[in-house]
Amino acid sequence: MAKYGKWIGAGLGFVLGGGPIGALLGFFIGSAFDKPSTAAPFPDEDPRTRPTGRGDFLCSLVVLATALMKADERVLQSELRYVKEFFRNNFGPEGEREALSMIKELLHKDIAVDQVCAQIRFNMSPDALTQLLYFLFGIAKADGTVCEKEVRLLDHIANLLGVSPTTYQSIKAMFYDDLDSAYRILGVTKEATNEEIKKAYRKMAVENHPDKVGYMGEDIRKAAEEKFSKINQAYEQIKKQRGIN
Repeated sequence: MAKYGKWIGAGLGFVLGGGPIGALLGFFIGSAFDKPSTAAPFPDEDPRTRPTGRGDFLCSLVVLATALMKADERVLQSELRYVKEFFRNNFGPEGEREALSMIKELLHKDIAVDQVCAQIRFNMSPDALTQLLYFLFGIAKADGTVCEKEVRLLDHIANLLGVSPTTYQSIKAMFYDDLDSAYRILGVTKEATNEEIKKAYRKMAVENHPDKVGYMGEDIRKAAEEKFSKINQAYEQIKKQRGIN
């Protein structure tokens, strides 16, 4: 039996504490830990103010990625390839195998998205939530397009996670290649002044800097650099179109 603790163990906290994610992944967690029901509680502290555990982030990603792949009632090979490549590139062949083993099991389970998102929202930091949504959009776009059912589910997930509409539209726009998307990535409209655009870019650059999720591991930080790069590309595209120095 695979030792799932090798990649989900680091920082695993709220998943081990129970809730819908713990119930869904009980078999895998049980294979990696002697006491899967134990978790270090922090009764006097808002969980969202603590750094999100690496294991919690990855387990949440696997669960929501599986729900997203099932959204159109068929799991495409392109989506599975994207997931495989993501985990292989970031966590090596063993991480890829373990993630796919979890997904294979979850494909046959009912995933209560509302309850799962409620658990994630209560425990996960805003920076981690943003990165989580970015990965989910990548999975949805793996086949080249994001279908209507996937968009509706992503809209629903973003709302349940409490991600602001501006932040969500920014992430969403990163997967469309046009000038309108460049403005949405920065959270502004075409009517914005050059100074407003500069201010919006600086704000987005600070909020989405890869260092904000660096505590979850260099591999996740590296993946966050891609999102950060898209913000810079959008700004450069608008600067070029407007002739901003």
